[in-house]
Amino acid sequence: MTEANDDSFGIEVILEDGDKTAPCCPHGPTLLFEKISKGGEKGRRFYACSACRDRKDCKFFQWEDEKVSEARLLAREAENRSQRPLLTQQESCSRFKKFASLPLDEKKFCQDCQILLLPKEHEAHSSHRSTAVTAAQLRRPSVLLRPLDNKKSNAQYLFTDRSSHFLLDTLAGLGYRKLLCVGTPRLQELIKLRNLEQKHEPMKSLLLDIDFRYAQFYSQDEFCHYNMFNHHFFDGEASRAVLQAFLTECDGEKVVMVADPPFGGLVKPLANSFSLISQTWRKLRSSDSSDSDMPMMWIFPYFFEPRILECLPSFTMLDYQVDYDNHLLYKHGKTGRKQSPVRLFTNISPRGFVLPKEEGYRFCSVCERFVWSLNKHCVKCNVCPSKDGREWKHCSACEKCVKPSWRHCQSCGRCALPDHPCGHAEGREGCFNCGSPEHKRKACPVKDAHRVSRHHSNAKNGGKHAPHPSHLKAKAKRKSGAARRAKKMAALSA
Repeated sequence: MTEANDDSFGIEVILEDGDKTAPCCPHGPTLLFEKISKGGEKGRRFYACSACRDRKDCKFFQWEDEKVSEARLLAREAENRSQRPLLTQQESCSRFKKFASLPLDEKKFCQDCQILLLPKEHEAHSSHRSTAVTAAQLRRPSVLLRPLDNKKSNAQYLFTDRSSHFLLDTLAGLGYRKLLCVGTPRLQELIKLRNLEQKHEPMKSLLLDIDFRYAQFYSQDEFCHYNMFNHHFFDGEASRAVLQAFLTECDGEKVVMVADPPFGGLVKPLANSFSLISQTWRKLRSSDSSDSDMPMMWIFPYFFEPRILECLPSFTMLDYQVDYDNHLLYKHGKTGRKQSPVRLFTNISPRGFVLPKEEGYRFCSVCERFVWSLNKHCVKCNVCPSKDGREWKHCSACEKCVKPSWRHCQSCGRCALPDHPCGHAEGREGCFNCGSPEHKRKACPVKDAHRVSRHHSNAKNGGKHAPHPSHLKAKAKRKSGAARRAKKMAALSA
């Protein structure tokens, strides 16, 4: 994945780089990045945190070719240990059993420390804000816990009951009985509540989440401390064994994965992690179905569709709008550009998803799937083209449907916003490497030429690299990654 800015450089995630072992930060193995600039020149590679995109949240940084001293390695390991949970998951499970057996008047939750308190711990937390805990609250930990709100790493936007029930009803109707919940604690809760009510077909669930606070409420076979950006299990092989046992389909219990990553997360590492989960599922199946992919559902904003389909071509975006309890904008019932931009991406056939007509969805007999009511079928494109919920229009010159706010520009030879900078936007849509409008950077015939020239240059200069780290830092200050992404998302939704 490459992100360009006005300073003509971007950053690419390097996922496959031989058998090198990446250094670790408190969030597990780091990711390898490389700065690239228009014209083909590549910058020095570096390791940074997989989960946090802001150095203020995780300060880890290391050049790929940097020699790290023993003292620094020891200090880094000490820092990683200091940020690990105080209790193991087994200890947390043991505490929960003791807590659940307490009388109602002794069940307390510390709002400051975000932990369940046993009677002997009440005095130590007497100066903190604490509240009584009911049996109903224990079954809904996402309501009891304070949602994390870092949009770049661990933001927790929690599904409304409307979206949660729709997802579970749909998946149950498709025959799935085991749900792998990746960053979706609300689905985990609703499954357990439904099983208690015994009004629906029983389902099993396993929650994979980077928020270890959920370990207080679930057994070891119901929760794994997991980083979806680098496919890292913090409890190592024990958690991997739990996942493998869950992915094993016995007695006809089909497995499906539902993932709801932070919207500021990088698509490429997420797709890689989900593919690795699918590979594990595939290995556990019989040989006659070894070429199939694990059924998956990825919940993400619609304007990430090109990136998701580039990484996972078998996926399709559905029109269903997912809404959240604790997000001011992503709410169902709004219209136009105020409606939720969050959609379902899945490798399950769209024909199996019956979207509720009472909420404004209709069935397109030509596309053979449900779409939003304003997503009118275009006979020229032979598709229901709208991505954002508005009715799109067909441009005969472009020979495709475009957003209603766009107009055809004769100078640029394409549709764009009326106030777009003529002649500039088109170049950005071409190759980031050589500037050609005929292809993208990944298809550039000279994209690897820099590696040979850089190798010879480094050999002549005694292995020295340029530019200097301080130069890169100064250049990056011109515009932050958040500002670039905000600008890009605003353009996509216009």
